[in-house]
Amino acid sequence: MQKPIKKVALAYSGGLDTSVILKWLQTQYNCEVVTFTADLGQGEELEPARSKALKLGVKPENIFIEDLREEFVRDFVFPMFRANAIYEGEYLLGTSIARPLIAKKQMEIAAKVGADAVSHGATGKGNDQVRFELGYLSFNPDITIIAPWREWDLNSRAALLEFARKHDIPIEKKHTEESPYSMDANLLHISYEGKGLEDPFNAPDEDMWRLTVSPENAPNTPEIVEIGFEKGDAVSIDGKALSPASLLKTLNELGGKHGVGRLDIVENRYVGMKSRGCYETPGGTILLKAHRAIESITLDRGEAHLKDELMPRYAELIYNGYWWSNERKMLQAAIDATQENVTGVVKLKLYKGNVITLGRKAPRSLFSAAYSTFEKDEVYNQKDAAGFIRLNALRFIIGGKAKRS
Repeated sequence: MQKPIKKVALAYSGGLDTSVILKWLQTQYNCEVVTFTADLGQGEELEPARSKALKLGVKPENIFIEDLREEFVRDFVFPMFRANAIYEGEYLLGTSIARPLIAKKQMEIAAKVGADAVSHGATGKGNDQVRFELGYLSFNPDITIIAPWREWDLNSRAALLEFARKHDIPIEKKHTEESPYSMDANLLHISYEGKGLEDPFNAPDEDMWRLTVSPENAPNTPEIVEIGFEKGDAVSIDGKALSPASLLKTLNELGGKHGVGRLDIVENRYVGMKSRGCYETPGGTILLKAHRAIESITLDRGEAHLKDELMPRYAELIYNGYWWSNERKMLQAAIDATQENVTGVVKLKLYKGNVITLGRKAPRSLFSAAYSTFEKDEVYNQKDAAGFIRLNALRFIIGGKAKRS
């Protein structure tokens, strides 16, 4: 029999679901609840979460709201972009990369306040339950995890609203109206799922998008932007040094203005089913293009190609929730080793949903005009290619003669 829970650290947004969870934990487990709200740049005022938690009986000293924007971009987004990580060829992992940071901070708070359990608002159908809980257990294998969506019978919006009314949980007007989408936002992206998007043949409504204008309505004049890199991380825009979070925020604004970064995909969830989702990742789309451009002149062919082979595995680890695993850390060390000379500037053009590379330069560039020129040169003997080709074709030559014998 499980021992009684005395104190639970809850990942708390202040929205309907987690407010219901807060009260449900108090009534179902008769325990003290500690709330943790993470500011990851989702663009919402977070202080109302504090007042709502107070109204629901949480002690002031048990309410934690933390600004994690710089840590999020510096220690999670940037390392991921050093790998050029994309899941299933398209998804830039905006939700996936936020979960390990939330789990880490939640476990730090749980340890600080002496909580014997943690809780989250992820459903039993999604990837986030895996991501959160793998994170929790990597920091404390003995922690008790409470996942209300896997326990309770409040399996509809109507049931949640009724529970809220019954327990005097403040309900904002937006929660009384049926929202057409389930959304998750942070400084890297916004995701949209559910309702009309559950039919993969239905096009999303134009008014769904929040970060980007449609390419058709983007400015008719392109915008040129230069991104500076140091050891694989973006550090400046148009020569102005920016912190990681400020840089990504600026790229989001630039990309959003020009209709960059919309995505509509059907992805394979870790738990087994396919899921249709729409994403806006304007800054990340620009950053990925720029990073690959600077790598194109600073990485050796062998390391560049091997890095591209490792990337799908690395991206899958993040998508599935294994950020804290030894294998992800091992791959990260290999990836980071390739970034020592990835320093320079990339020039891009933003125009009606497109990110177009115009140029790149680096102090330790491996591009040599002396060797690659189509004009006369003094360093390359074109006759050498004949022997190179004959040696590489030797197995074809031997095989072809064997077929004729």
